[in-house]
Amino acid sequence: MIPTVLLSLLVTIGIGMPATTPPDSTVPPAFDLQGHRGARGLAPENTLPAFRRALRIGVTTLEMDVVISADGQVVVSHEPWMNPDICALPAGDPVPEDNAREHNLYQMPYADIRQYDCGQRQHPDFPRQTSRPAAKPRLRNVIERAEAYGTDHDRSPIFYNIEIKARPEWDGTFHPAPETFTRRVLNVIHEHGVAGRTTIQSFDERALRATRRLRGNRNTGTTVQLALLVTDATPDALRQQLDALGFVPSVYSPAHSVVDEALLRAAHDRGLRVVPWTVNERDTMRQLIRLGVDGLITDYPDVGANVVEALAASD
Repeated sequence: MIPTVLLSLLVTIGIGMPATTPPDSTVPPAFDLQGHRGARGLAPENTLPAFRRALRIGVTTLEMDVVISADGQVVVSHEPWMNPDICALPAGDPVPEDNAREHNLYQMPYADIRQYDCGQRQHPDFPRQTSRPAAKPRLRNVIERAEAYGTDHDRSPIFYNIEIKARPEWDGTFHPAPETFTRRVLNVIHEHGVAGRTTIQSFDERALRATRRLRGNRNTGTTVQLALLVTDATPDALRQQLDALGFVPSVYSPAHSVVDEALLRAAHDRGLRVVPWTVNERDTMRQLIRLGVDGLITDYPDVGANVVEALAASD
């Protein structure tokens, strides 16, 4: 829990000051340390053990991806199929790489999805990852467990950053139309009373526009915020991306490798908070925080917390 306390110190030392905020929403109070897929570098991605590990480290925000099952459940998963690198069939054999997409979550009820294990096979790219049995959870299960953890450990409010994994070419095959997809996600968020602490992010502009439309139809007093995910970014590209989107979201999340002073200034001038992805190297974290980003998404929240702690102590 110490890292969470130290995050608040960044407000007073001027690092990661948040940009403008819609009056009916809340944002993390200081620098936003986000655990990517929970804590992918330390525990099986997008699983309950990964989210618990991130909370124990003291992240501000749990970052995750969601897809939709055949029976309309919102399932936490990066791919809308079983990843052959990490998932095993109900019988225990690895999901075959040559037909992984046939294990399509959008064509499977959640009762079948939960029979697959996606935690015991360590991800080949993350040697520090501790493997353990884990099924793909539903979004509602993640929120319930996280909120209970927050209550039990008397910690500051937990924030959620939920990526809608949608592509136009996947409509009807790997997920429903954007409005249906978004409505199911928003229903879970509002049922659990965390809308004011939730950001919906996506590379798919359609999903963000649908979220914006649907959130305006709710009279709950709180609303989710929106984040545009991009790979390439420059000040000119930012302008073009916002023009294509049709509105200015709350957060701009570019790949960390393209973030520089000019891009950061252009985004902040438009009232955007900048939270780059996926930042795993200690030196890069330090450079980006010094540059003035408002948060970062990392597979290694323990490293991120250490960097934040060191910067807070040095300043």
